[in-house]
Order: sequence, then structure tokens, then C-alpha cells
Amino acid sequence: MRQLILVRHAKAVPAGGQIDDFDRPLADQGRSEAPTVARKLAAAGAAPQLALVSTARRCRETWAAMQDAFPGVEAKFIEDFYDAPAEALLEGAGAAGLERVLVLAHNPGLHELAARFAHRNAPLDQQLRAKLPPAGAALFERAEDIASWKLTAYVTPERS
Repeated sequence: MRQLILVRHAKAVPAGGQIDDFDRPLADQGRSEAPTVARKLAAAGAAPQLALVSTARRCRETWAAMQDAFPGVEAKFIEDFYDAPAEALLEGAGAAGLERVLVLAHNPGLHELAARFAHRNAPLDQQLRAKLPPAGAALFERAEDIASWKLTAYVTPERS
């Protein structure tokens, strides 16, 4: 893998009440922010060959709102990505066997994975390590001969 795009689902309706956590839909804010973040990611060079998406409703809805920015990209919905730890997300991305993979999932696992890879672009890395908000995304790249990842873009609805 040479490009790894990590995306946290967009803002969902609050937890609690009548809706099970797995079934929480996106809030109106999340529906409007997801395509904005997707366009920013594409402009930053994100070019996934495959999107691996948690089966939780808020993740599926986030991908539906983002997919126009990545035409032709197939999505695979992964049940095990719901609240998965960082290692499971990385293993799933690596198992795809492709050069460019997008993972759309949940914190804390997603943020832990992003923070682990964020160590070469000091100001940008510090911002990402501090927080991966709803609809936040990180674009990592690496050269064929380099084992470590470099954060090339950190995108949130508020920043480019």
C-alpha cells in the first residue's frame, strides 16, 4: 500500500434515546460536511482504489455522501470495522492488496492509527494527533522503498 486515507464518519445524531448506537444516522450537519471533506481530500491527492467502510449506519451514510468525489471507487462494507481497534483497521486495509485504500470507520481506533503514523510533518501531525473530529480525514503516503508513512493532508470540515 502506498496511499492510506483514514476517514472518520461525519457527525451523527446524538447517542442515547431510542436508537441503538450502530443504527445512528447522520445529523444534517454530517450530511453537508461529508461531501465537502471528500472534495478537499480529492483535491489533496486522495485517489482510493477501494473504500473499506464500517457497516454502522453513520459510516454507510458518510460514504454515500462522499462517493461522488471518488467516481468509480468500489466500497466494501466491513462488519468488523465497527468500533475496531487500530490494528484491525490496518490489517483490513493491508489485506485489500491494493496501492490506495480508504478506510471509513470510528474513533478511537481510527484516531489511534492516524496518530501512530503522524510523525514527519510536525505542525500537521500535532493537529491530527490532538484530534480526529467527525468527518475528519488524514491522507498518508509512502514511497515504495520507505517503510514509514508521511501525513500529506489533514482535512476537517473547518480546515483545508
